[in-house]
Amino acid sequence: MKSWLFSSFGLMLILEGLMPLFFPEGWRNTFRKMIAMKGGQIRFMGLISFSLGLIFLFLGR
Repeated sequence: MKSWLFSSFGLMLILEGLMPLFFPEGWRNTFRKMIAMKGGQIRFMGLISFSLGLIFLFLGR
């Protein structure tokens, strides 16, 4: 269980780091746009991301 959890967390960090590593200006512009969004819009994006993650987890099993 622990190795699966650490592997998943490591993969998430690798994927999260790709955008600022290869496209720092695009990453910065994305965050500028997110700052201008309302809380509900950001929550909706979080819900979509969470839902897609659950779907991928269930499809991967």
